[in-house]
Amino acid sequence: MKFKLFLAMILSVALLAACGSDDTSTDDAAEEGADTTTAASFADDGEALKASASENGTWIIIPTQDMTVDGELVVAGEFRNGGEDDGDIYRKIAAYTQDDERNIIDQWTITTERLVVQSENLNFQGGILAGDVYVEAAGFLLHETATVTGNVVFANADYEASATLDGTVEGEVSVEE
Repeated sequence: MKFKLFLAMILSVALLAACGSDDTSTDDAAEEGADTTTAASFADDGEALKASASENGTWIIIPTQDMTVDGELVVAGEFRNGGEDDGDIYRKIAAYTQDDERNIIDQWTITTERLVVQSENLNFQGGILAGDVYVEAAGFLLHETATVTGNVVFANADYEASATLDGTVEGEVSVEE
């Protein structure tokens, strides 16, 4: 009986060690020249949101409450689905919570002077952006569950043509001249 208990303890420790994290993956990625993280990032305040949205941030940016960002919120960097070199380029701001069936429960408001979109295929979903949006990349998506209270301005006609604005824009939609 003691042997079975001892064996169970050894297996439990081995399992925990295998599932645990030693936090070296970020350091290893930095040493190999990687500048992005494919994991999600939960942001509790405006500064954390800015960090998550930076080119050294994460592919999915998740605010956890209504928040205000001083100045501009710049979403920059190239992120690929699954972190694979050949994965689709994709980035998302998920300004909401959802239940197990993916129904939106809460929507968050991000208040900023301007959201500057520099990441290709950025999807803003489920929340409210209180401010303007300036698009400098192809494939911007304003999901049907999202709202922009200000204007959406595209840096050129190609960016506008590649965008999908299924959500609500309370201001003007235009191309910079």
